[in-house]
Amino acid sequence: MSFQVRPRVAVFASGKGSNFEAMMNSPEREFDVVMLVCDRPKAHVIGLAAGFGVETVVLDPDQFASKEEYEREILKKLKRANVQWIVLAGYMRIVGKVLLDAYPNRILNIHPSLLPAFPGKDAVKQALDYGVKVSGVTIHYVDEGIDTGPIIAQEPVTVFPKDTVETLQKRIQQVEHVLYTKVINEVTQQSS
Repeated sequence: MSFQVRPRVAVFASGKGSNFEAMMNSPEREFDVVMLVCDRPKAHVIGLAAGFGVETVVLDPDQFASKEEYEREILKKLKRANVQWIVLAGYMRIVGKVLLDAYPNRILNIHPSLLPAFPGKDAVKQALDYGVKVSGVTIHYVDEGIDTGPIIAQEPVTVFPKDTVETLQKRIQQVEHVLYTKVINEVTQQSS
């Protein structure tokens, strides 16, 4: 008798945790979220993780002498928990060499635009300011750049004439909340 071991995932988040919550609640999820890593001690996502019984690691980068030292501390915790994949979900830091080297092609990110358009912060506002008719969601592998890694999946979201940052962001998040879990399932299953 054989059984499939589910991939072990750590979610990195900095804020409210809507993508984290959506994946935890998804009946489609075929991976185990074994850790939440958060860089902001007062982030809402920490309470969500506690509610789901997920181990939480909260480290303030300002308490470390360097980015490398900060990431080495995270890496120790990831290794101890036997984490196989890192999934960024609203993590507002650029992932550095320590984690990239430890998890080559095993770090995923979700971004609220159709990359390569509008990388970095405030992508929804950038799209509205530019006047695009279509924005969307991109899921990609993380590399040393900002939202420059190889694209795994994209889904368009129509921009309506009366959209605000809030209304467009809400529709983009609705797509993110379904698409991210689906893509994580596919990517982690292919590589297991």
